[in-house]
Parts: sequence; structure tokens; C-alpha cells
Amino acid sequence: MNPKNPLDSVFYITIPEDYAFSHEAMKVDAKIPLPVQKKDGQEDKEPDLNDVTTEQILAGILTVLAYDHHNENLEYYRTIIKNARPNILKELGETAILKARNEDFEIAEEIFLALLGLEPDNASIILNMALFLDTRADSYRRSNLEEDADAYDADALKYYKRAMEAEPPIPDVYFNAGFFYLKQNNYREAKDCFDSYITLTCETPDEELGEEGIYKKERAQEILNNISKTNMDDVHFQKAFELISKGKEQEGMDEILAFIKNNPKVWNAWFMLGWALRKVERWTDAKNAFEESLKCPEGDQNAETYNELALCQLQEKDFEGAEKNMMKSFQLDPENTKVISNLGYLALAKGDKEMAQKYFTTVLEYSPNDAIAAAELAKLENEN
Repeated sequence: MNPKNPLDSVFYITIPEDYAFSHEAMKVDAKIPLPVQKKDGQEDKEPDLNDVTTEQILAGILTVLAYDHHNENLEYYRTIIKNARPNILKELGETAILKARNEDFEIAEEIFLALLGLEPDNASIILNMALFLDTRADSYRRSNLEEDADAYDADALKYYKRAMEAEPPIPDVYFNAGFFYLKQNNYREAKDCFDSYITLTCETPDEELGEEGIYKKERAQEILNNISKTNMDDVHFQKAFELISKGKEQEGMDEILAFIKNNPKVWNAWFMLGWALRKVERWTDAKNAFEESLKCPEGDQNAETYNELALCQLQEKDFEGAEKNMMKSFQLDPENTKVISNLGYLALAKGDKEMAQKYFTTVLEYSPNDAIAAAELAKLENEN
């Protein structure tokens, strides 16, 4: 079934020459039809003009701006809504950010699309859209919705790239894009972004940067120093990640081993090796790689390493070791639903269905859209 087209909720009305809206700000051209947002349960037929509210027209315009990018009257509609609501960008922006924080993603996306329809070349709006999509991807990944997460990451990248084309350049675009690339393990691009941020802010006095700006500058430099110190922008490291991500584990392992040969104390490298080995179900070798990662500087601060190590131990039926490392992972990141879900699987492996049910229920409390936890919980309830 095709998803519902948002434009189906809009119909157009023609304004008579002698008609005037009560709000002086609503100056209209009677020759151009106006989009009107239907009320809930409203029929498709055109209503009496006296029954149409100004808010319906403004909502209809926003829907058209968000979804009908080829409409020949877009500039006219933009003019109407900006005249009628001079603070519309600020109001919508604040609402969109609030909705995104509350993970009301569908409405947040509609609002961000409307903002982009109002000002398609506004770099700040483009950046906020990238940040929203980035956040949405993270949320879906926490809920084990990997395909959805990958899709939103890809969309976020497009908007980050658009924002980086802005003239004059906006420093915050590069700062946030740098963290996006870090999340993707693309250290070369991350390094370029943080380099750009430092360059763009280096001549700005501290009093202008403010406390937050000073923190960002120091953080960017710290990350740059770490990338250089650990050599993570090395071609072998980058190629390994790309290959393993594409399912070419053996080729990826060859690349990461070449990196480890010259950089034996980089925890990320051992982690990547363990990740590849776990994907091909070489559990003991993967376990050894994750243990090496934990021995490296800062390696024991990564919750995901303990979690991955525990999964290998679970496969080897070392339940005691698996529980110990899952709990270490949980202590480092107590809201990580993947870890809580894995504790549920551990409980199942030990035959403790009641405890497993508690863990999967907890996952859904944090992340109601977690498909895997929901399926396991349903299976357990059907068995009772």
C-alpha cells in the first residue's frame, strides 16, 4: 500500500474579487487559488468560503511548501504566510525542535520540511534538518531498526553536505558534521570538518565565542589531536570499515590487520577486527580481539566493546563471563537498549523467562518502537 500523500489533505479555493480577509496581513491575489487544509472528517467538496478560517489557509500553504516543490505559486504563498505571521520561522523552528526532542518524529519532519519550503537556502534551517535526521537515525538504531537508521543517516548526510556549501560558511555546520562522520567511523572526513571549524573560529575573540564556543573549539582540537595520535585517518583503517560494512569481512580484516601492525594500541582497530570476526561467527577470535581492545588506552571506557565481548561469550555459553561484561556495559551506558535487550537474551539462554520478560519490557519502556524486543516479549507471552 502506498503511503498517504500529505497533499491529499489540501484543496484549493478561488477568492472572489470583492472578498477581503479580516486580517489586514492576508493580502491575496484573487486570480491565484489558495490551498486550504481540510478539517478532520471534512469532505473533499469545496466548502462555503465563509466556513474557511485563516488558520486553515496558512496550514494549507505550509503543507504545499513542504511537499509540492514544483508548485508555480510558491513565492506568492511564501509572501502571504510571512506577511501574515512575521515570526513564523522562529515559531515553527522552536516547535520542530521540541517535537524532535520528544521523538514525535513525524510531526517534527513535517515542520522542518515546511521551514525548508519557506526558505530553501537558509543554511541554519538546512543544518537543523540534518541534526534532526541524524537524531532520528540514532533513535531508530537504538530500537534495532537498522535499515531505517541507515536511511535517515543517508538523508542526514545530504543535508550536512548542503549546509557545508553555504556562503559565508557557518562554523557550527562543520562542528556537527564532524561528529556525524565520527559516528560513521569516517575519520578522514571528520578531521576535515574539525579542521574547518578551527580555521573558521581561530580569529574570533573568546568573548565573542562565549563559553559554548570556547568549549566547541577545545573539543574540536581534542578530537583532531586524538585522530592524529591514533592515526585513525589512515587509509587502511578507512578501507577496513568500508569493506566490513559492505559484508566483505575477510578483505576488511586484511586491511585492519595491516593497520594494527603499525598501530597496536588503538582500541578502535581491535574493536573493528572483533566486529568483523563476530560477523563471520569466529567467536573465540572475536572475543580475543575485543579483549585486546579493552587493554588499549581508553578502550575500557567503551560500553559497546564490553557488549560485543559478552555476545561472543554468550555464543560460547560462558554465561558468567557474558553477564559480567554486559553489566559493565550497562554501567557505562545504562540507557543503551541494545545492552538491556542482550541481557534479556542472556536470561533466555539461562532458562530464566521471567527475568527475560522484565528486560524486554524495560527496553520497550525506553524505546517503544523496538521491533526485536516487542517480538521476543510477544513470544514469551504466547508461551505462558
